[in-house]
Amino acid sequence: MSVAKHFIGGEWVEGLLTARESFNPANGESLGKYSPGDASLANEAIGHARRVFDEGSWAASPRLRAVALFELADQLEARREELIDLIVAENGKLRSEAIGEMIGAVSETRYYAGLARNIFGRTFESAPGNISLLHREPAGVAAVIVPWNAPVTLLIRSLAPALAAGCTAVIKPAPQVPMVHAVVMECIAACASFPIGCINSVNEDGSTVGEALVASKDVDVISFTGSSATGRRIMEGASSTLKRLSLELGGKAPAVVFADADIDKAVGELLHGSLVMAGQICVAATRFIVHDSVYNEFSTKMAAAYKGINTGPGNLATSQMGSLIDKENQTRLEGIIEQAGDEGNLIVKGERLDGEGAFITPTLFEIDNLDSSLVQEELFGPIASLEKFSDETEAVHMANATRYGLAASVFTNDLNRATRVSRAIRSGTVWLNCHTRLFAEGETGGYRQSGLGRLHGLEGLNDFLETKHVYFEAGSI
Repeated sequence: MSVAKHFIGGEWVEGLLTARESFNPANGESLGKYSPGDASLANEAIGHARRVFDEGSWAASPRLRAVALFELADQLEARREELIDLIVAENGKLRSEAIGEMIGAVSETRYYAGLARNIFGRTFESAPGNISLLHREPAGVAAVIVPWNAPVTLLIRSLAPALAAGCTAVIKPAPQVPMVHAVVMECIAACASFPIGCINSVNEDGSTVGEALVASKDVDVISFTGSSATGRRIMEGASSTLKRLSLELGGKAPAVVFADADIDKAVGELLHGSLVMAGQICVAATRFIVHDSVYNEFSTKMAAAYKGINTGPGNLATSQMGSLIDKENQTRLEGIIEQAGDEGNLIVKGERLDGEGAFITPTLFEIDNLDSSLVQEELFGPIASLEKFSDETEAVHMANATRYGLAASVFTNDLNRATRVSRAIRSGTVWLNCHTRLFAEGETGGYRQSGLGRLHGLEGLNDFLETKHVYFEAGSI
């Protein structure tokens, strides 16, 4: 496809706006062009999804939905290597990370294909002859707004449960990765079991399409992954129609390291957990909260590990961390590193690499001010803070000191402590003696300003389902 187009009503549509270029963040080279959309195309796509849901049999055909999702998994598998190469080129991440993304996307698609035939209601008799039937029904048209940091996996983890539930969909991909998304849409278009108009996609390079999806009275569910600030805007925009929201938002994941932890294991886990995708992932470990008795040992070993990271193009086997998504974020993070030097103690200072790529090396800094924006705000890059605690109560207080609650980890060999602290930390996921373990069967989602609802797992269906109570009395029918 010479230009990445929109996919609306089963047709590839170029639109009227001037095509924009997509660039490789590791070297600045052009990867191709994409056609941006507007509100009229968004509304056209919504219309197709609405018609299929209201007039077709898709919503009432769980076996068809399972077949279609299995077809999609096969299509993604067939183009796996092509997508891996394109993810590395357009997103900048390591090849190993792109491989993991494709494995996860295929696994998730097959997982929800299986669940499509296992959506059950229930029945009960509240009094003699008084029968209640509780049906689980699809919510309607789902709009899926996708971020750039894992463009295949984070699309599938919303789209697959929406389709399994019986919804139809309109997708708004991230403008930073349109070429990756175009291949995914080609995989969807190749699946004969999806009714024409069941899945639609509209590109954009701003917010016009997203705003149209949020405002539309014909969209029943918004599934969004992204920043808390944008999540608040979506809530405000959706308030006029009171549509359902599934929001996975920002994170500021604390990693609490107790005195009895295996320090070498903690360093290894948190090295990867903080630098995966160059720290551009909402569950990345960003705050190392370490007991004062092992603080110096942990700090020394983590600093050495950070300094030893080889930052470079994701397609090179020698690279241990890839590029940022673009030069703008490189400049933004340089400002944050300078702030970290002013407000704390820079142990390892990240540096911009020479050349056209959006590379910056890891940063590790000490800080003891919980009110600092460096502690409170999501930085979204390869930057982590070191913070010291003296007892368990203080550790939990520090871990809960931000407005976020998406992910956390606890490192200890004391099972009782692990149980107490994991329950006390207000976070949707708490990993014990590890970090960043994500898979289709296990729900993820946030407390507080990290979002609403859950993705992955059985509960991933809930945001796309309604419960209907049908009641009758024996002898009345």
